[in-house]
Amino acid sequence: MNPPSIASIFPTVGIVGVGLIGGSLGLALKKAGLTNKVLGVGRTKSNLEIAKQLGQIDTIVDLPTLAKESDLIIICVPVAQTKEVFTAIHPYLNKDKLIIDVGSTKMDVVACAKEVLGEQVAQFIPCHPIAGGAQHGAAAAKVDLFINKKIMICPLLENQPANVQRIQNGWQALGAQVHIMSALEHDHIFAAVSHLPHILSYALMLQIANAEDAQKKFVHAGAGFRDFTRIAGSSPEMWKDISLANKDAILKELDAYLLILERMKTAMQHNDATALQKMFQIASDSRNEWQG
Repeated sequence: MNPPSIASIFPTVGIVGVGLIGGSLGLALKKAGLTNKVLGVGRTKSNLEIAKQLGQIDTIVDLPTLAKESDLIIICVPVAQTKEVFTAIHPYLNKDKLIIDVGSTKMDVVACAKEVLGEQVAQFIPCHPIAGGAQHGAAAAKVDLFINKKIMICPLLENQPANVQRIQNGWQALGAQVHIMSALEHDHIFAAVSHLPHILSYALMLQIANAEDAQKKFVHAGAGFRDFTRIAGSSPEMWKDISLANKDAILKELDAYLLILERMKTAMQHNDATALQKMFQIASDSRNEWQG
């Protein structure tokens, strides 16, 4: 059975930050018939014009206008800019508006929401679609980006269950698989399975780029290097913000990773083939058993 439509509840949706995620949401919401009108706000006029030309948004507006006219406000900016957005929209929030975000960290965003919105934090429902990509900007948006993708919703104690359900229904109507968890659990999990991999990918690319023979290495790099470093093409601004926002959890994962690297290094230094193969075997078995 299809989830109930949210069109009658959110006739106008405002997207703050019309990039890969924001633009894809605009396309998907309109295709699914879940909204009648999409307003867009962003930093770059040329990107917003592309979003409008591609049908991701209907009208380019300023932030106060978006906040006044939108029934659902979707914040799709780098997490460090979220507080600024909350501050700008706060004066225009009546009790019927809802707000969601799509940030990759949740504890910091929740803290900003509680600080800025006060009692109206009940209208904010934190979300995180696991549907990004190495490309960014409106031109990278896809109407089917959320189909069969996981969406994390991290409800607040202040949220009304009915509103959380409305947001869940909306994501499901876009074809997504919704998972509910706390903001704290979210940040610990994604430090390991998302944030750390991005940092490692950036680090390897930086290592090769800084080498004296970097050009030759890039010329001869194959599919393995291409796959491992694909996510190093992601937005540096976004990942700078994520790394600092969730640094405690990321540093814990990074320490554990460095410990394993040190063990592998020691095994190689001592020609300990047994230890090296054992580590590789555990990793290989785990990868093959994982159905990601």
